[in-house]
Amino acid sequence: MQTRILVADDNAEIREILRILLTGEGYEVIEAKDGNEVLQLFDSSIDLIILDIMMPNMNGYQTCLKLRETSNVPILFLTAKGLDSDKTLGFSSGADDYLAKPFSYSELTARVKALLRRYQVYKGKKEEISMDTEKDLSMDGLTLRYAQQNAEVNGKEVELTDIEFNILSTLMKNPKQIFSAEQLYEKAWNEPYYYSANNTIMVHIRNLRKKIEKDPTNPVYIKTIWGKGYRFE
Repeated sequence: MQTRILVADDNAEIREILRILLTGEGYEVIEAKDGNEVLQLFDSSIDLIILDIMMPNMNGYQTCLKLRETSNVPILFLTAKGLDSDKTLGFSSGADDYLAKPFSYSELTARVKALLRRYQVYKGKKEEISMDTEKDLSMDGLTLRYAQQNAEVNGKEVELTDIEFNILSTLMKNPKQIFSAEQLYEKAWNEPYYYSANNTIMVHIRNLRKKIEKDPTNPVYIKTIWGKGYRFE
């Protein structure tokens, strides 16, 4: 089955450029001009969503938050808003990656392929990958469930994005071990660390704590070791 990518941008020229680039790589492209259309067109057959931020009716942040209520599909923000604060807000909304305009063809395709690869590996969208070799991890009321790719906190099911799952899995498999932001990034994203990724890790840790901690401001599971990184208690 052909990989399907939903592209949302209110600029028709940008959508055309993305369609040409992505169809040239063998992907099927579905186009939307705003967030409302994204929600109308999205279904389980979509493998990746590329979202602009500044769109009418419903912007990219709002659209991403809405999608995250029901889906862990990879979301790439592609936008002219390239400040670190914009990236932080994007990741806080549930995005998996962020690419600022103007972008190069090679960088776009690399990001798209990396997101799809992780989604296929951890969700089994295109490959039959057995999770039987991975046993669920349970510690102090928190269970990481590999077959379902989610977590359970005191009996309550918690949905996680792929990146959140990867980070939590890395930490829970190695309790008490301190992981630097660089180590966590390379394990969770399965790609080389880049200089500004610390902020990315920080935002994903924050989102993860909101989901699994009773009091995210005073975490019990994921501790910050100042100047060194993070560890699972």
